[in-house]
Amino acid sequence: MDKIRVGVVGVGHLGTIHAKVYSRLDNVKLVGICDCNLERAIEIGKKYHAASYSDYEDLFDKVDAASIAVPTSLHYHIAKDFLHHNIHVLIEKPITKTLSEADELIEIAKEKKLILQVGHIERFNSAVLAIEPYLKKPKFIECQRLGPFHKRVKDVGVVLDLMIHDIDVVLGLIQQDVVNIEAVGLSTISDYEDVANVRLTFEDGTIADITASRVTKDVVRKMRIFQEDSYLSLDYVTQEAAIFKKTDEKIAREKIKIKKKEPMKKELKSFLECVRTLKRPIVSGIEGRRALQVALEIVQKIKPSTH
Repeated sequence: MDKIRVGVVGVGHLGTIHAKVYSRLDNVKLVGICDCNLERAIEIGKKYHAASYSDYEDLFDKVDAASIAVPTSLHYHIAKDFLHHNIHVLIEKPITKTLSEADELIEIAKEKKLILQVGHIERFNSAVLAIEPYLKKPKFIECQRLGPFHKRVKDVGVVLDLMIHDIDVVLGLIQQDVVNIEAVGLSTISDYEDVANVRLTFEDGTIADITASRVTKDVVRKMRIFQEDSYLSLDYVTQEAAIFKKTDEKIAREKIKIKKKEPMKKELKSFLECVRTLKRPIVSGIEGRRALQVALEIVQKIKPSTH
């Protein structure tokens, strides 16, 4: 395969970043930008030297792969159309709105031997990758993902908008089934839950406590992992991490060496590598579905308390 021809569908906040990164990568040609707002598509297309369209079907005969960064409710239909036209797909998280939709996309991709990757970008955060060698049977994980409200997110609550990032990371770290979910949440400024807290209990007894808020002034993206002989602390925003160990009745802090890289760039490079080699993505449709399943169960448990 020569240069991989890619298109981006939806150029809001995230889609624009996809377009920017693709335009700067080697061995890839950003050929098309699509948005239902044609003026926006033209603006981003000019900026990154790509053709502009208002109908994503115009990309079918022009691209080998596509990033889909549209509202969640549209993921299934657009991704399905691209897969049926033998085009590899990266869908921004969450994979779809329902598990049945996710199952269908996974099956189509499998049948056609196509790459289906889900944009859980925190898997490519340098701090997350750096702590993996230090993991030794975590006992308790604490996650906080807090920040202000963004009007651009209109069709999902904080669980599917923000918390799902930490759900996916924790599922990737623990590699165990969730056996119990306790969740609370409330709506404050939208029709969905805007603040949520969940406690996940895993098959091996590990507990993860995850808090998400989109009505908080300051941005916080942190995780702590407690183990028998140590605990790990990481900051997604600064891409920094440290390990704390007990030595001579004291707690010693050791900063973990991290070579910081742009997570989106790593994510898209990984996607393109999968397109070239057909190897399974780090976050395939299967991992995306698993995170969605847990997130939807949390939303169901929260619903009675939000209204």
